[in-house]
Amino acid sequence: MTSLACLLATATAVMCLASPSSAARPAGPPGAAALPPVSPNPQSISRTGSDATVTGRAFVVADDETDAAALTRLVAELKAHGAHRVDVVAPGHVPRAAAGLLTVRLGPATRADIARRLGSTAAPDHAEGYALRVSAHGPGREAALGGTDATGQFYAVQTLRQLFLRAGHSWKVAGAQAADFPSMPLRGTIEGFYGEPWTQAERLDQMDFYGDVKANTYIYAPKDDPYHRSKWRDPYPADKLTELGELVKRATANHVRFTFAVSPGGSVCYSDPAHRKDLEAKLQAMYDLGTRAFSIPLDDISYTRWNCEGDRAAYGEPGREAAAKAQVDLLNDVQHTFIATHPGAQPLQMVPTEYGDLTDTAYKQILRATLDPAIEVMWTGTDVVPPTITNEQAEGAAKLFGRKVFVWDNYPVNDFGNTAGRLLLAPYDKREAGLSAHLTGIVANPMNQPYASKAAVFGAADFAWNDTAYDAPANGRRAMAYLAGGDRAATDALLVFGDLEHMAPTFGDTPWQPQAPELARRTAEFWTSWDSGDRTGALRGLRPYATAVRNAPEVIRGGAVQPGFVTDAGPWLDATALWGRATVTVLDALDAWSSGDKDTAAQLLAESGRLQEQARAVRVDPPRNSWGSVQPKVGDGVLDAFLAQAAGRMR
Repeated sequence: MTSLACLLATATAVMCLASPSSAARPAGPPGAAALPPVSPNPQSISRTGSDATVTGRAFVVADDETDAAALTRLVAELKAHGAHRVDVVAPGHVPRAAAGLLTVRLGPATRADIARRLGSTAAPDHAEGYALRVSAHGPGREAALGGTDATGQFYAVQTLRQLFLRAGHSWKVAGAQAADFPSMPLRGTIEGFYGEPWTQAERLDQMDFYGDVKANTYIYAPKDDPYHRSKWRDPYPADKLTELGELVKRATANHVRFTFAVSPGGSVCYSDPAHRKDLEAKLQAMYDLGTRAFSIPLDDISYTRWNCEGDRAAYGEPGREAAAKAQVDLLNDVQHTFIATHPGAQPLQMVPTEYGDLTDTAYKQILRATLDPAIEVMWTGTDVVPPTITNEQAEGAAKLFGRKVFVWDNYPVNDFGNTAGRLLLAPYDKREAGLSAHLTGIVANPMNQPYASKAAVFGAADFAWNDTAYDAPANGRRAMAYLAGGDRAATDALLVFGDLEHMAPTFGDTPWQPQAPELARRTAEFWTSWDSGDRTGALRGLRPYATAVRNAPEVIRGGAVQPGFVTDAGPWLDATALWGRATVTVLDALDAWSSGDKDTAAQLLAESGRLQEQARAVRVDPPRNSWGSVQPKVGDGVLDAFLAQAAGRMR
């Protein structure tokens, strides 16, 4: 990580965490200001020259082929950035009054007026692609946003909204040209965790978030929704069906593919026509609500026993090979009799029972040989929580399943034992550039805490959009800036807090993301200076960062950060404030001890100890997870180790 600035006046020399990397600010003509960062990283974006001023009255040129959601968002963004009046007019009917005023053309890239103004900035011949050009030559202020399809139009607007620049008391749009498209067809999340499912309000907010980050997939698969799993044969109650319908509409408005998953494996009788009829009825009810994407996960079930004697007669004695035959029989039937007969339905998705390794087995051999090639197969990597996903591994998975796989990435999910008491806020990382050549997509399995999950999901969406340009540290800064609404001080505070919640465990003993790497670096430097005799320099170097840790919770709660994140992180913020105070106090104690004032040092050390005990007494209660009442972990193994080492030096 780079450095923090602006959290406090005393911390200005410490870090500059919110500064985007040079890669995020493409160079333009000599003397032109750098472009603001755009997430996800576009395939191509550069300066075109002068910025276009947002005038008090603006015009949007649209027609019947303009995407309604894109038009609505464009008008809202213009009004939020200085256009008090926005007139929507048809091509060929732009009034003379528009001369000199900001005019934005939105629609298909092939529309004549858009194509002319895009000029050499051609829209990619790629699903969800778009081209954008903003220019201000002479009195004209023009922007052209052309999509390869409706979703491309929507994504062009999402890029434009990130190009607004504050100019004193007014706004401008950065002069830019972009030609962009996603590297992976499927990008987003799977709500597939155990524990308390998200609320309706939280899911609706997530759909808006996915639209912002150009994620096009949400898979509804909460393990603790009984109608998804244990009561899969039962229809949803009317009130729940109404909620799901509302969710489908919000997803569609954000160009998100709402994917309904139903998991029958715990009780299904694969050979029973009545069970298949119930399954189809469940899918039909969602199709009637507007759902066009479906998944049948068969994970976390036993495949060494049958749920009915009929399956023994149909497929033989239970085991890997027999289970695969039964599953393929069911899945192919759904693909052929439901998906293929319903207009607009996307290819069926499935999660195999063997979802997390690269070992060839009789189970995988049957799937490879007999599963309909159109069906998407999900894979979690080389383990349930893989420390890395490489191109070689993805290619191996493709060979095992006979098709490119769709990655269910179990990060930042925190529903297993090793994550007890943890928020997982490290940036999305350790997935190899080039995976877009081997995968059909990536969906992240988020935490029970939906708003806190945005930090990692922001990165997963960026990686899936343009994996070859992905920069994890830079993305981490952008994600926190998004959560902070662009507020610099709040962004810096979130980065300090996120470092304390950087640990990402696996199911084994070794985490795949380290804890508090920035704090660990700084405390190591502290002891190097201290032990070399430069005690004043050591204290001067660490104190601003310790102060930033102490004050981060207050800044995060100051109003700029999304309220949902503040709620999700509440117990961790409480504990961080106490750990931060304990750290500042122990530095004061070291200062007094170094000056020879042993009595003051002892008093301060005791006070730090009391603060540490208060921090350890904080509980996540009631928990959203199935952990029970637990202590929120904050920089554990780094912050507490530093405090213990400091106390030891003064004894």
